Amino acid sequence: MTVVRFPEGTTVDAVGIGERDPDKPDRDYGFYLDASWRPTWDADVIEWEDYGLPEDSEAAADAICNTFQRARRGERVEVGCIGGLGRTGTVLACMAILAGVAPDHAVEWVRQHYDPAAVETPEQEDWVLWFAEHRRPETP
Repeated sequence: MTVVRFPEGTTVDAVGIGERDPDKPDRDYGFYLDASWRPTWDADVIEWEDYGLPEDSEAAADAICNTFQRARRGERVEVGCIGGLGRTGTVLACMAILAGVAPDHAVEWVRQHYDPAAVETPEQEDWVLWFAEHRRPETP
């Protein structure tokens, strides 16, 4: 698990499924990008193919915004896919935008502050920019 601290101070835990812990005491909510997680705790799982894009981009964007708001309010949030790089990195880049990172720097920010291999495909990089254009307006 890696704690990712965004520029405005919000933190989330980023994990791969190998770190799955159903009894993790310091998690309030999980947001997972692969059905293999099968959470038994407060969580949401969205359909998002490995190395691909979410099946429903609008729903994924809303879920990312909602998850980030939970973390911003102080909930202990966990985000994960299988390896913790491609899909997780893409979500972290979107969250970086929500935290104030410029959209054209969000992927690089995640690679510098989380993992150099994060956001694995050019399509995922493009989706981060799509997210910046199509996300719903934030509420305080």
